[in-house]
Amino acid sequence: MTPLVQAEQAVLGAAFLAPGQLDRLSPWLRPEHFSRPVHTALYAAMLKLRADDHPAAKAQDAGPVPMSWMTGTVAEASKHTRGLTASYAHSLVSACPRPEHAVVYGRMVLEGAIHRSVAQHATRLHQASRADAIRGGVEDTVHHAEVLSDVLADLARRWGGEPRPVAPPASVPPPPAHPQPVDEQLLADEEFLLGCLSARPQRLDEVVGWLHPGDFADAGHQQIYRSLGALHHRGEPIDQLTVLWETQRRGALADRTLDTERVLRICDPSAFAGSAEYVGEQVVKASLVRTAAASARQVRELADDESLAPARLIGHALHALGPLVEVRRRWRTATGAEPKPPHADHQQDSTPPAARIDAALSRSRPHRTAAPPVMVPTTAAPPSARDRHHRRSPS
Repeated sequence: MTPLVQAEQAVLGAAFLAPGQLDRLSPWLRPEHFSRPVHTALYAAMLKLRADDHPAAKAQDAGPVPMSWMTGTVAEASKHTRGLTASYAHSLVSACPRPEHAVVYGRMVLEGAIHRSVAQHATRLHQASRADAIRGGVEDTVHHAEVLSDVLADLARRWGGEPRPVAPPASVPPPPAHPQPVDEQLLADEEFLLGCLSARPQRLDEVVGWLHPGDFADAGHQQIYRSLGALHHRGEPIDQLTVLWETQRRGALADRTLDTERVLRICDPSAFAGSAEYVGEQVVKASLVRTAAASARQVRELADDESLAPARLIGHALHALGPLVEVRRRWRTATGAEPKPPHADHQQDSTPPAARIDAALSRSRPHRTAAPPVMVPTTAAPPSARDRHHRRSPS
């Protein structure tokens, strides 16, 4: 028998022995917080009898409890579960160490419910994201992400705190990554998008506000988009060679993330023509589903760690959902559900602004070193009349 089951038995036994404890338990402890159906039915029956003004519910903790309290609870609970007997109710009474500690036992039950509820909703989010990845949707993923966030907020308040993301300590290693298979069509869409942006750099203005390098599933595509964004930000020309040079500067060729032939093929201006904004939306949508699956796995691993206190579990889980919240915000921006962030105006032709050209040249121009000081030999000043007088004077 696990400590959680023992805690559930203890809090029910305390409510049998001292029904007045329900006044301290009912505001925050619900029947669904119990892990066993029979315990759920018994606690729900107690709350119902209390709501029906059963005489025992008004009795003081130290006073005698009428037998009708136990028999009525068992009879009401038997309507919703099978196999419940009066002998099991008596065993719950004997399982309670101290009835006055009912609130502490209830907190144990709530702690177990928090871990269990977070794990269940994280599993549902993961399943929804995997299903959306197969059918190319996003609605179920967004729905279950909202449900998980709401559950975490509700559990945080029931535990007595506020829902606040908390990063795990630096000493805690991040959970191992689980790479997911990437659809070939998605990789083709990413190459198509990069080709469109390379051929028509002015279209970067349409996507830079909500499309980030991490949205690309392929590491090489991430590096090419970073290079395009860097050139665009500096106002420098964009073509096959400048993109290739920028990827080399970023080490993508040295670490073999990319090779020259691949970069030149993707950035071939004659191979692509289409709507960069539409394809970018598809890339962000796939990134949202992929991020949801990763966040759900991380939250599930946190929920399975029984050593985490509820406040830490909720805080770490909200932190794990942070990347998903950020991608979802950008997805809403891409689809027009939220206004697009303002961006700096760039010239629409291929000529970069003169000020940026001068800035780029100033970074490349060698700086003049200061000339070393010239040591000019000094000549002795002619002796004054007074000095000549002292020289002629006897010492």
